[in-house]
Amino acid sequence: MDSKAAVVWKGSVKRGEGRITTESKALYESKYTFGTRFENNPGTNPEELIASAHASCFTMAVADGLGDENNTH
Repeated sequence: MDSKAAVVWKGSVKRGEGRITTESKALYESKYTFGTRFENNPGTNPEELIASAHASCFTMAVADGLGDENNTH
């Protein structure tokens, strides 16, 4: 699997902002800032993106394991 994303950051760490776009465009110029990362402002942050990736992988792995046992309800 080969997935890509593009990020751009403009400005200082506390006053600037970044935008992230995934290859699939599921995220398209999604904003992230110091405030979204450290101050609970609206928007995403790197930790949230990593957490969602891990949660997605985990639930698919569990579903696969249950499917191997014919338990797909």
